[in-house]
Amino acid sequence: MTTNSTFGQIISGSKPVLVDFFAEWCGPCKMMAPILKDLKVAIGENAIILKIDIDKNPQVARSYNVQGVPTLIIFQDGLVKWRQSGVVPAKNLQKELEKLG
Repeated sequence: MTTNSTFGQIISGSKPVLVDFFAEWCGPCKMMAPILKDLKVAIGENAIILKIDIDKNPQVARSYNVQGVPTLIIFQDGLVKWRQSGVVPAKNLQKELEKLG
């Protein structure tokens, strides 16, 4: 489980962090799992991929105004660099991460 302070530490680094805000009951969220797995293989250690369950971490989801799931946010140095809701292809995510790398 990711607490607010741990989450804050992770997203504050210079390495890009892709956060997948999801819910267990969400169909499109389940579609993101294999996409994120492929993305991790493609990007290796160049970025961190983090999944946040909005039902278990409502305060984190609220603090970033997550209205729907999946919502994907890329952080770097504690700042939101990119954000999109819905299922996003791995190649699109990789392109956004590479811009920051």
